[in-house]
Parts: sequence; structure tokens; C-alpha cells
Amino acid sequence: MGQSVGKVETKIYKYEGKIKLTSGVEFGPIDIAYETYGNLNEKKDNAILVLHALTGDAHAAGYHNEEDKKRGWWDEMIGSDKAFDTNKYYVISSNMFGGCSGTTGPSSINPNTQKPYGLSFPVITMEDAVNVQKILIDALGIKKIIVAGGSMGGMQALDWAVMYPEYVSKVIVIASTARLTAQGIAFNAVGRNAILSDINFNNGNYYDKVQPEHGLSVARMIGHITYLCEESMHKKFGRRLQNKEKPDFDFGIDFQVESYLKHQGLTFVERFDANSYLYITKAVDYFDLSSNYGSLEEAFKNTNSEFLIISFSTDWLFPTSQSKEITKALIKAGKDVSFCEIKSPCGHDAFLIEFETQTEIIKSFLKKDN
Repeated sequence: MGQSVGKVETKIYKYEGKIKLTSGVEFGPIDIAYETYGNLNEKKDNAILVLHALTGDAHAAGYHNEEDKKRGWWDEMIGSDKAFDTNKYYVISSNMFGGCSGTTGPSSINPNTQKPYGLSFPVITMEDAVNVQKILIDALGIKKIIVAGGSMGGMQALDWAVMYPEYVSKVIVIASTARLTAQGIAFNAVGRNAILSDINFNNGNYYDKVQPEHGLSVARMIGHITYLCEESMHKKFGRRLQNKEKPDFDFGIDFQVESYLKHQGLTFVERFDANSYLYITKAVDYFDLSSNYGSLEEAFKNTNSEFLIISFSTDWLFPTSQSKEITKALIKAGKDVSFCEIKSPCGHDAFLIEFETQTEIIKSFLKKDN
């Protein structure tokens, strides 16, 4: 399925100014971590911005060194002859504002205090994240752009189309939604409360102390359940015991699924910041594309993009019904939209697994009118 982009490096663009956030706070300076794959053409109109999910980063494809076993999170989708073909396109991936992988967030040093921002970092929204991405796109001199993202990345892709209609030619939204439901907000709230109630949280000032690893681990376990589905969990684990023939009749780990979730939590705390988890999940909660327009149809009224909406049959976090809601609103607004539901047993995480089917659909969409 095409060739890897090979060795890549994460770059940092330093924006020395300030931006006005949705909350009214003026904030800056801002570092933006990003990676690029392929080459920008002379017209500077062959760029694709890929947008990561909740706990992703700028490393979307390739590897950082010869010993690096961790390929980028969308490595199977970005490269020569892949869905996002680097023979044709200049692909950009940036770490979200508020994150902890190079872009300014709560773990970054506040230049006024020379200490990490912690909870003095301002509360952010998806719109704020898109405005920060726009700073990077302008710095790269890009005149037209295609935006694509799964899950939280799909939310940002929709915001791009609505906020910057003159820039965006095509939008690819995968396993996403136009607004978070009460159920989604509830899962995020439980995860945040796990972090906030950790004995080591220390009001967010834990960077030179013991980290709130237990709370963050539990938050990850809760979130990870929503990325799977009953079918995939049954196939992976069923009710099988973990390295034993009978239960221990205590409150330790008996089942394989328990061991799996514990592993997911423990590995997550090694790479992610608890404060960033608080800020980014809150930004997801606030996302509602229609909130400033009265309806989704009105939100899409001034967009100039062609849209591709993809959902997965077993995704219960952002089910197909939510993708159909976006599609119907775009049709009512008179926009060019294609919709596809992919049959998959992988739940919400299918957008990070079902590469072959997505590649066929995305390649076909990108060829249109080119």
C-alpha cells in the first residue's frame, strides 16, 4: 500500500504575537510543533492539513530515527501512492494548541514566570486550535488547503470549513460529529474528575513533583472503552481470564480485558500530560458547530468546500447517525457532499485501523475535479 515517507523531523514554528481566544483572553507567544511530508508546489495550493485525534501529536507519518519503532499515527495513510499521496500533495500535521508534544500548552514554560503554566493556561476551544493552525498555514505561505481529520480532528476540519471558507477546497471528516452529545461530555467529565481527584494533582502544579499518574491512567482507561465496541471487545477478550484457570476472588486483575485497560493506562501516562487532558477534553465538550448560527445548515451556508463524510458501523462514540446529520445539513445548504459508512468491527478506532477501505474512498474523492 505505497511507500513510507521515511525519516522525518518535528519542527517548531515560533509565533511571537498574541491571539484573542474564544474566552476573550489574549494569549501568546505560541510554539507550534509540526511535520511535513511531500513538497509544496509553486502555486502553494497542493497542501493537505491532517488533524489528529484527542491524544495525538504532530507525528503523523514516517519515523524519527532508524531505531524508532513507533511510526506516525496515520503512517498507512500518508506517503507515496497512499490515501494522502505525497507525490501529489504537501501534507502537514501539527500538534494541537493546548497539547504536550511541542505546541504550547499547560506544561509549557510561561515566559512571565519561567515556570510551567499549569492551570494558569487559559481554557481553549476547537476554534482557538484552528486559529493557531491558521497561523502556521499562513507562515508556510499556503494559499489553498484540504483539511482532513478523524474524531477530534474531524471537528477541527469542520471548523476550518466554516471559519475559513476562502482557504478550504475540500474537507474530509472521519468518525466525527458536529457536536458532542451529553453521553460524550459525561465520559470526558468522569475522566477529568479522575485526574482532579488524584492525590498528586496539586492544583495542576505537579511538574517538579510526583505526577498524577493514577488519575490520568484511569481517565485513559475510561476513554479507551469508548474507542472500542462490544463486538471488538468480545472478539479480543470475551470473558477470558488473564494467565490463570480460575479467578482469585479478590479485587486484583482476573480478566484479560482488565489487564488490557491497565496496560493502556500505564503506557499513556508515559507520553501525555494530565493538564493537557483536562484542557483538550474540555475543548471537545465545548464544540458545537451550530452554536453561533442557530442550525447546522446555517453554519454551512457560506462554506466553499467539497465534503467527504465517513463513518463506521460499530462506532458508538460518534455513530453513523451523527455523520448523517452533518451530511443532511450540507445537502440542505446546497453543498457538494459525499457520504460513506464503512462496515467494521473495530468501533471508533476504525479510522486508525481500516486503512484499505478509507484509502479507496479518499483517493476517489481527491481525484474528483483535479
